Amino acid sequence: MTTRILPAVGDPDAARSVTTLLSQLPDAEPAPPVADSTQLVDTLARLAAASLDELPEVVLVHERIGPVPALELVREVALRFPAVGVVLITADASPVLFSAAMDSGARGLVTLPLGYEELASRVQAAAQWSAGVRRHLGTGPDQVTGPGGTVVTVSGAKGGVGTTVTAVHLALAARASGRSVALVDMDLQSGDVASYLDVQFRRSVADLAAITDISPRVLQDAVYVHETGLSLLLSPAEGERGEEVTDRAARQAVSALRGRHEVVVVDCGSRLDGANAAVIEMADTALLVTTPDVVAVRAAKRTVRMWERLQVRKAEETITLVNRQHRSSEIQPPLVQKITGTRVAGVSVPAHFKELQAVVDAGRLHELDARSTVKQALWSLAGELGLVRADRAAGQPGKQLARSGGDRGSLGLRRRTGGR
Repeated sequence: MTTRILPAVGDPDAARSVTTLLSQLPDAEPAPPVADSTQLVDTLARLAAASLDELPEVVLVHERIGPVPALELVREVALRFPAVGVVLITADASPVLFSAAMDSGARGLVTLPLGYEELASRVQAAAQWSAGVRRHLGTGPDQVTGPGGTVVTVSGAKGGVGTTVTAVHLALAARASGRSVALVDMDLQSGDVASYLDVQFRRSVADLAAITDISPRVLQDAVYVHETGLSLLLSPAEGERGEEVTDRAARQAVSALRGRHEVVVVDCGSRLDGANAAVIEMADTALLVTTPDVVAVRAAKRTVRMWERLQVRKAEETITLVNRQHRSSEIQPPLVQKITGTRVAGVSVPAHFKELQAVVDAGRLHELDARSTVKQALWSLAGELGLVRADRAAGQPGKQLARSGGDRGSLGLRRRTGGR
C-alpha cells in the first residue's frame, strides 16, 4: 500500500534530512514538510474537511517544532485526527520521554540522528495502525495487515528432497492468484532457483550485504523480474560470496522485499547458517520439506531439534511437507508428525518425478503442465498456507485452494548470538 506521510519539521537542515530518508522508503508518498505547529494543524483540518480519506496515514513531529511544544502538538493531532498515526522524532530516547509520548497519543518514537531502518519500521507500524483504524471507522480500502507482506521460508530436511521445486511453485501459485510475489534464493552456496527458471543475472543477495540502508532503487537493481512476474533475488553465482551475507543483511533484504510485496517466499536450502536462520526466525510460516524415508525423516527431526536448541523456531511453529509420498510408503504423514513434533501439511506431494523431468532439464519449471499432479498438490499447498487470493483460488490447478493462516515465530538466536 502507499503510505502518505506529512512531516512537521521547523529546522531547515532537519527537514532536508527527513525528506531525504522519506524519499527512500518503499511505497511512501511524503508531502513537503510544514514548518510549524499552526501550519500542521491547519493543513490537517483542511484535508479532513474535504474527506477523512484525504488525511495522511502518518504525521512526523520533530522535537524542535514550534510554537506549540512537540508533546502538546502530538496530543492535539491524536485527539483531533484519531485516524492519523503520529510519530515523534527526538534525540531523547529515555524511558520517561517514551512513556510521555505514548501517553500523548504517539504511535512511535524515532531517535536522532535518523536511521533508515528505525524510521521505516516506525512509519510502517504507524501506517498499519492508521489503516486498521480507518477500516474500523468504515473508511478506506482493505489493506494488508501486519508488517508488510507474508514471509514463507522453505527448508529441506536434507539435500535433494525437493525444497527448490516447492519454493518456486508456492511463489508461482501466489503470483497466479494476482498477488505481488518475491522469490528469494537464500541457499547461498548452492542455490538453484536461477537454473530452474532459466535466468542469467549477475546481481544477487550478496550485492546487498554491504549496504546499510536498502533504498527502493538499490533493491530494484538487485532484483530480477522474471517473465512470470516473480521478483527474484538470487543467490550469488560464486558460492564463496555467500559468506558475505550476514544474518543482519539477510533480515534487512527480506524486510525490504516484504515492504514491497504481498508474498515473499524464501528458499533456505538444507544448510543452516546465520543468514537463513535469521529469515526462518522472522518468517510468518516456516515450511520444512522431507521425503517419506528413514534417512530424510531422521534429518527432519534433527533439523527441528537444532532450530529449537538455537531458538530459531519451535517445533509446533513449523509445518512439515511430505514430498514424493506414495500409498505404499511405510512412513506416512501421521508418523512424520509424531516423530518431528511439527504440524504436517494437509497436502502431500505425490512421487511423480517423471512429470517434472522435462521442465527441470530445460530450466523451465514454470512451464509445468497444469495437469501435473505434483503441480496441483503444490498449488493446493499454497492455498493451505494462505498465499493465494480467496477470490482467485478456483482458477488454480486442481481443487479449490483452502485458506489458512501461517504460524509466526518470534524467538531469537540467543544461544548462538549470545542474547539480544
